[in-house]
Amino acid sequence: MYRLDRIDNSTFERVEEFKYLGTTLTFQNFIREEIKSRLRSGSACYHSVQNLLSSKLLSRKLKINIYRTIILPVVLYGCEAWSLTLREERKLGRLGIWC
Repeated sequence: MYRLDRIDNSTFERVEEFKYLGTTLTFQNFIREEIKSRLRSGSACYHSVQNLLSSKLLSRKLKINIYRTIILPVVLYGCEAWSLTLREERKLGRLGIWC
């Protein structure tokens, strides 16, 4: 749906969603798609360091530090502004299963 809005002699296109500073914002402020996108990014990040996390040469403490400093920030960037439902909280809670 293509629609234009006017504010103070300026015309703006109204869109259903757009990306701003790496976060997808929607017209109705749904966070579901953003969480799915973040989980996909986190999964890709996890798979990129999977060899490190499965290595027997690294201590468990170091593996946890890698997880906390590399994977979690990718998934949780901007989460302070999210309004989550219980279902979405559970999806994010599954992150702990990876390590």
